[in-house]
Amino acid sequence: MDLIIKHGTVVNALSRFKADIGVTDGRIVCIAESIEPCGGEQVVDAEGMLVLPGAIDAHTHLALPCGETSSADDYFAGTRAAACGGTTTVFDFAQQDPNEKMTDTVKRRDALCAPNAAVDYSFHVAVTDVSKGLIDGIGECVEIGIPSFKVYMVYDFGVSDGVFFRVLEKAKEVGALIAVHAENSELVNMLTRKYLSEGKTGPWYHYLSRPEFVEGEADFRAIQWAKATGVPLYIVHLANRQGVEAVTAAKDEGYEIYAETCPQYLEFTCDVYKREDGRNFVCSPPIKGAESREALWEAIRRGDIDTVATDHCPFQSYEKDWGRDDFSRIPNGCAGIENMYPYMLSAANEGRITFEKAVALCSANPAKIFGCRSKGEIAVGRDADIVIYDPAKDFTVTNDKMHSNCDHTIWEGLKLHGYPVQTYSRGRLVYDNGSFVGERGWGRLVRCRLH
Repeated sequence: MDLIIKHGTVVNALSRFKADIGVTDGRIVCIAESIEPCGGEQVVDAEGMLVLPGAIDAHTHLALPCGETSSADDYFAGTRAAACGGTTTVFDFAQQDPNEKMTDTVKRRDALCAPNAAVDYSFHVAVTDVSKGLIDGIGECVEIGIPSFKVYMVYDFGVSDGVFFRVLEKAKEVGALIAVHAENSELVNMLTRKYLSEGKTGPWYHYLSRPEFVEGEADFRAIQWAKATGVPLYIVHLANRQGVEAVTAAKDEGYEIYAETCPQYLEFTCDVYKREDGRNFVCSPPIKGAESREALWEAIRRGDIDTVATDHCPFQSYEKDWGRDDFSRIPNGCAGIENMYPYMLSAANEGRITFEKAVALCSANPAKIFGCRSKGEIAVGRDADIVIYDPAKDFTVTNDKMHSNCDHTIWEGLKLHGYPVQTYSRGRLVYDNGSFVGERGWGRLVRCRLH
């Protein structure tokens, strides 16, 4: 064996047990009560530690072009930060250009990612153009191991209702999974114009231009169309109580609906937009009120929210300042890729959820939903994506401890009880007690199968 992790407590989504773990050629090859070294192996003593599957962040925007700039983290910086927070696989959104075949979209983004990724990665294709037979690219991407796609119901590159419905129908035909950013575009645009015309330009009006019902109504609509076509639907960054209720109702009716939320919606409320640094919290959908926050936690506890991901898309402070006098010019997005797993594991350590639930939300469920079959569990045959977690280690988030390229974090000052001390990607140590020790280009493209 190449690596033996001894004396730790393994936590999976459905189990917890004391065991040693043996790794050969990047895979877990043995789990036993005791594994004795034969000589030459790297041996790690995990006494008192939890041994967890690496997290899967199913929602990132790395090196994302955005008007005059790009998101602050390129594929190296973003995956470096991921590794240092215990995330060993990221799914990035590859946005289709006009007139571009979707398989070419994947190739274009992979050419940027492959030389730079520090952990494993895959893609969802963000669909923008289905004209001239381009919709057939959904089936072509499924065949090459990229079976998940996203449509936006907002933004100038978003799709119309009719195109969204056609995409759902095609997904049914070829066995793809469609994710949706659900907000009512017309209402967002109308409310934005209204507040700006009234001279209401601060970050608080970003929230008021996209209030609870603007997201909730779109969640409901998207679910109805998925039900009508009989196709699974994945709702990204669910942030509102009304949408939670729609997801719960659909699940109770027996439909295959998945919901993702993000740590920022679990920690903060819309009051952050009244803060002096409120522009840093501008993301879409915006962070909502306290009732929505509590509804999200309750949905997690009863199993109606399936995954936690980050929507990691940070911008530098000076770029956020572009919207100082016009909230609609603030680049949308926050950092979170390094904070997700530690945040959810700290919630478990404090008794809000179980450690098994944290692993399900951040690793096992995204692996299962997106067909990432070699990930998501400490089990023989799986990739040795392993996090060693010290439940007794207190950690306060400050930007100088983070490994992003961004010059600030919305998590500044957050106190966490328990923190990852080591991260292994396919058996290789990539994070060690505060330091990134991995390698640019180590990450591999994960090809997925839903069926």
